[in-house]
Amino acid sequence: MLKFFTDVLSNRAITTPVLTWFLAQSIKFFHNYVKTRKLDFRKLIGSGGMPSSHTAFTVSLATILGIHNGFTSDIFALAVVFSLVVMADAAGVRRAAGKQAEVLNKLVNSHENIQLDKQLKELLGHTPIEVVAGAALGIITGIILN
Repeated sequence: MLKFFTDVLSNRAITTPVLTWFLAQSIKFFHNYVKTRKLDFRKLIGSGGMPSSHTAFTVSLATILGIHNGFTSDIFALAVVFSLVVMADAAGVRRAAGKQAEVLNKLVNSHENIQLDKQLKELLGHTPIEVVAGAALGIITGIILN
């Protein structure tokens, strides 16, 4: 059992994306603090914001796999396609869902007859620049941590 954990923790295709995700979430936390001058620890685990941690996570995986297995390998191609799906979702579907939540929250707040248990989460997706920043972070950490 100890060998299993040692093997997992020494696998850069696992540890690099996890460290990249943590770095992206930390950047979001500090970026939010600089912007608002308030500590919001939810930024350490929440979605949305600058940079996209989901994008950074998947792109760092693709980078590591490309470096280790070659940029013409099937596993690299799979990781790139996976990353593109995540990026399209972050900037498309999840961003649209966040905008819809914002409209619904305004509607609920303006009518006494409509009530929700709590506000809908509005910061779900990412702007294109947040996705690009996540991709850049993923490439950089993938190269550095290799």
